[in-house]
Amino acid sequence: MDSADTDETPPDRRSAGFKDRTRVADARRRLLDAATPHERTERLSLVPADGRALAEPVSSPRAVPNYDRAAMDGWAVRARDTFGASDRSPGILRVADAEPHSVPETPVDPETAVRVHTGSKLPEGADAVVMIEHAEHVGDDLEVFDAVTDGENVAPVGEDVADGQELFEPGHRLRPSDLGLLKSVGVDRVTAYERPTVGVIPTGEELVQEDPQPGEVIETNGLTVSRLVDRWGGVPTYRNVVTDDESALRAAIQRDLTKDIVVTTGGSSVGARDLLPEVVDDLGEVLVHGVALKPGHPVALGIVEDTPIVMLPGYPVAAIVNAVQFLRPVLKYVGHLPDDPPPTTEAELARKIPSEPGVRTFARVKVDDDGRGNDGDDLGGDDASSVPTATPTRASGSGVLSSVALADGWVVVPEGREGFDVGETVTVEHWEWSA
Repeated sequence: MDSADTDETPPDRRSAGFKDRTRVADARRRLLDAATPHERTERLSLVPADGRALAEPVSSPRAVPNYDRAAMDGWAVRARDTFGASDRSPGILRVADAEPHSVPETPVDPETAVRVHTGSKLPEGADAVVMIEHAEHVGDDLEVFDAVTDGENVAPVGEDVADGQELFEPGHRLRPSDLGLLKSVGVDRVTAYERPTVGVIPTGEELVQEDPQPGEVIETNGLTVSRLVDRWGGVPTYRNVVTDDESALRAAIQRDLTKDIVVTTGGSSVGARDLLPEVVDDLGEVLVHGVALKPGHPVALGIVEDTPIVMLPGYPVAAIVNAVQFLRPVLKYVGHLPDDPPPTTEAELARKIPSEPGVRTFARVKVDDDGRGNDGDDLGGDDASSVPTATPTRASGSGVLSSVALADGWVVVPEGREGFDVGETVTVEHWEWSA
């Protein structure tokens, strides 16, 4: 049988181009379905644990506070001894100790008061604290102008954290406030997942690190992507540029299969020098080649020996857009880290954003909150100054890096829209956040 009549003939990517492009959500799902979270863990002290995902639950080994303590500066008393006290008819108590102590030893006997400050242990016999501004020390007596109830102005045992209380579950990403809580309960080490490792391989025979000659280009994608990996919680290894040679590309990918993820930049399209998809397909499997997004539809996603391979386009803006859409979620998944959405701003569009039907478009914008577009256009309206405006950048090409670096975020036009009109309210994603 002629091989042309069989279903087993692999498609010729270079001749087919990108007639059938995968939707963003479907491409992302295929990549995540093929990936596997790593299970490496390590014991860490609190400072290096910041931002890490817990691998084990953490419970409190003690209550906080672990004693009844004064919640206000004032006088420790028995609440019943202040019954009926008021400005017009103050209660009179004997001062048993006029000096505040962090751990008072003087007990509170009937009709007596002991000076305490915020956080000090409540003396034996006391069950409430009269605020210092509600009493006056006169000689050996204390005049109380406001009655208190049992437990008033007292922080009881376990008010903050109970003994044995579960604080965090596995997978929780530790924040600075969490570290403070852990220290307060006496936890000084935790078990966390190791940061996922990522090999970052820039490719292209035209790339140089400095002093470009005609026909040469400064390598920026590898630098940008490696720093994004670090911000997103991974450990990047930023490799030297690999030329457009099949053997060199194969060796570079095989070298980094010890990493959790491999990401390449450049060489992902269907031109004569775009060899990466073929190399990856030979080593493993290309899951997706060509995605319905702009800029950057020539992205390719693959898997080799259980290692996800993210092949980013060479144009800088396209590389960044695809890194956020595909590299970030797979890095978070492999590293047990939450994939939190970016912060957003609702804004009024200063200029129209066109978009191709069926394609998800990422339009870079500047955000201005003075009621005028970033190009100075007056949007009109009496209350315009209270509404942020989003102005699409004039330079929109996928190779214009400044259109991202000098923007405040991007507006995502979904596949079902043919763009947004001027004056529409849009959501600006501030994608370049570190979480």
